[in-house]
Amino acid sequence: MAEDDDAVRALYFEMLKQWNQRNARAIAVLYGPQSLQVGFDGSQMIGAAEIESTLGQIFAHHATAAYIGKVRSVRLIAPDVALLHAVVGMLPPGKTEINPTVNAIQTLLAKKHDGQWRIELFHNTPAAYHGRPDDSAKLTEELQTVLRERDA
Repeated sequence: MAEDDDAVRALYFEMLKQWNQRNARAIAVLYGPQSLQVGFDGSQMIGAAEIESTLGQIFAHHATAAYIGKVRSVRLIAPDVALLHAVVGMLPPGKTEINPTVNAIQTLLAKKHDGQWRIELFHNTPAAYHGRPDDSAKLTEELQTVLRERDA
């Protein structure tokens, strides 16, 4: 089980790495053929081909911020299905501080396909913490610490 936990974490961090490198094709191959991605704004992409096409257009027309992520948990739901819960901040291009207004909670559902973990569902939702500015500040500081440790 630890091997599967590690593999699902690696899948998640590979997705973040490829986002940060603005590589839509490399992101799409991490997904299963019937997968679903729900973006920060609620937009939905179904299947690896649509994910690649949509992200390719985003990368071509926007200077996207880099993800700084931290996995909160990985839980095997079945021998070939895992649920990952993570938090992320976004580091705007050329900046050294995470933008707290776009912190997010991410959920990834992964399934083994022929021995390889693939993303079936990726959901990215704002961590707005309406009316709870202390919670928002705590998350930002936690993610800023991840960034500092990464860059150390």
